Amino acid sequence: MTEKFGYPARDRITGFEGTVTGVTDYISGCTQVLLAGKSRDGAEPTSLWFDVQRIERLGGDTIVLDNGLTPGPDRPAPIR
Repeated sequence: MTEKFGYPARDRITGFEGTVTGVTDYISGCTQVLLAGKSRDGAEPTSLWFDVQRIERLGGDTIVLDNGLTPGPDRPAPIR
């Protein structure tokens, strides 16, 4: 599996579905994928990390964000 951001995927064990929003490689050699689930009833969506071997890509459109005009974080930095 090639880790690509923005595509829909599912964890084969738990059935959790979401969009791939992060990928990390650990010094131990483990690669994990962050799946961001859909928001329910306006609540903050749940995001969970899974080992890449557990993830299966689902059909559907890949999300592509164009932040060329507004790069950087979507929230201002905290003020002390």
